[in-house]
Amino acid sequence: MEITKFIYDGLLKVRVIPNASQKGLKEEEGKLRLYLKSVPEKNKANFELVKFFKKKFDLRVEIISGKKSREKVLRVY
Repeated sequence: MEITKFIYDGLLKVRVIPNASQKGLKEEEGKLRLYLKSVPEKNKANFELVKFFKKKFDLRVEIISGKKSREKVLRVY
């Protein structure tokens, strides 16, 4: 998947679906959805999100908005 088309001014918007059966990033309805296996407790899903982008796309990301929400805005380095 070409992720660069979703990055605007160094920001990436993604909807996170925690506690999913499979981990993966999909484009649905023109938006990114990230399915994670982690539960949304004690920041586990947020840590998995950061780790996913580092491993899969070799991108360093920081959550700048939505730490307790499914809609997240990430700063991409």
